[in-house]
Amino acid sequence: MMKMFRDLVFLTAVCAGVAQAQSVASDGLAEKTGRGGSSTPLARQIEGLLADPAVSRAHWGIKVTGMDGSPIYSLNEGQLFQPASNAKLYTTAAAMALLGTDRVFATQVFAKGSFANQGELRGDVILWGGGDANLSGREIPYVPPTLRTKPAAPSPPALRYLAELADQIEKTGLKVVNGDVVGNDTIFPWEPYPEDWSIDDTVWGYGAPVSALTVNDNQIKLKITPGTAMGKPATVTMDPAIPYYTVDVSGLVTGGVKSGTHVEIERALGATALRVYGSIAVDAQPDEEEVAIHDPAEYAAVTLKAMLEARGIVVTGKARAEHRLPVDSRGFVAQAREPLPANSGGRSGLGTETMKPEMKKLAEHPSSALGEDIVVTNKVSQNLHAELMLRQLGYFAGEDGSVAQGARVVRSFLTTKVGIDPDDFVFFDGSGLSGHDLVTPRATVKLLQYASTQPWFADWKKSLPVGGQDGSLAERFGKDPLKNHVFAKTGTLGEARALSGFLEGASGRTVIFSIMVGNHMPRSNADRDVMDKIVAAIAAAN
Repeated sequence: MMKMFRDLVFLTAVCAGVAQAQSVASDGLAEKTGRGGSSTPLARQIEGLLADPAVSRAHWGIKVTGMDGSPIYSLNEGQLFQPASNAKLYTTAAAMALLGTDRVFATQVFAKGSFANQGELRGDVILWGGGDANLSGREIPYVPPTLRTKPAAPSPPALRYLAELADQIEKTGLKVVNGDVVGNDTIFPWEPYPEDWSIDDTVWGYGAPVSALTVNDNQIKLKITPGTAMGKPATVTMDPAIPYYTVDVSGLVTGGVKSGTHVEIERALGATALRVYGSIAVDAQPDEEEVAIHDPAEYAAVTLKAMLEARGIVVTGKARAEHRLPVDSRGFVAQAREPLPANSGGRSGLGTETMKPEMKKLAEHPSSALGEDIVVTNKVSQNLHAELMLRQLGYFAGEDGSVAQGARVVRSFLTTKVGIDPDDFVFFDGSGLSGHDLVTPRATVKLLQYASTQPWFADWKKSLPVGGQDGSLAERFGKDPLKNHVFAKTGTLGEARALSGFLEGASGRTVIFSIMVGNHMPRSNADRDVMDKIVAAIAAAN
């Protein structure tokens, strides 16, 4: 707690200094406007939109430039906002630049111990996680909805790659394991939740804990189905059907016709017991919810043990997880702000360097290329995948695969390569779920402009959602002239929202923009609607 307190005191001081500097600074641009004055038709139009009583009390920041960085419009461009999932722009750009699109990560299985009689292992089977984000049924590469087959083909099994590993192990002739099946995620320290992730988020799939041994996005799908009549018990099924969670449904009933779905799910931190309660109407469609797995490495071990036993391999021990606890006592901010050595080359291996020579490899599964996962991460705003990228950055380019070292690598990249002011951002995670994350609109535009000059830009831009077509923009900008002309990353967290990317204007000119809003009214989409109108105004003016 003292370490977190020191970090927050330091961060508060930094933010106060930035705010004081901003209060006396001016960017000197003719296009700059505030709520009380305007100088161009675009500025006046945006000012009118922000005067809407539904959004006028929110805090807005906007920056628009040409592709060369030439100024077009700005409002509070140097003030700090919660980026929400706009943070993924920073994480994925750093991954593109420093890890490369062709990087792969291996999941491997080792026998640790000695072999006695033919096919008998006296020791443990180690399922070693290398940080592969896609040990799942997800189809890679990502296919936009408009190009998917209709009706949709059944998804591949969620545990298909663990099954393939089990098949490989069976082919080695292994018959008996006189030991445990161990899920090992020690390539990264065990830091399942970055600082200031909301405890409310940890129950759900989008807030799943981060582990180097990730299976099915570290989540289970619960399907709640009504009974045959009002008052009858409703049923709950799990997919995958692995006996990991116990489910208490004693408070779950079937409601009357048209009574709706009112289902709640609770799980205590660290527990493997779920409580599902409430009601679901007798005429309602099944309710599907994604629930986080509290210890992914343990879950993976439980699953592999069951698969080995299903193949006739006897396992006398248990399934368990092996974690590596953090040992660096320096504060997070101090670590993240420490410059990387000039000759820092990072690691080039797969992370199995610490495995002992007597370990025998039994099976291996290589991941898809990192570039393909970056597309998934940005298109659907996949939090867990962004967090894994941050840790891979720390592992391969920093001192360790920790959150702080990943943030350190990203900070070094942004300040030394991109040229962003070091006081224009602070990140405590890779996905934007942390409430401590802060960025300025001008920093985001600076990143986008820098990226446009890099050899990896075309691939990175393809990872951004496209207005009216796919990802988190599939339901926005669905009509001409904006459909297929907005390439941007969304962001939503509590009362913060952001949208940043590239926009093809009416004249054919492409501009860079970042729109951020903080402290909007809770449970309201008025700010999003105004945000989209601002994008339309920018497009019309360019």
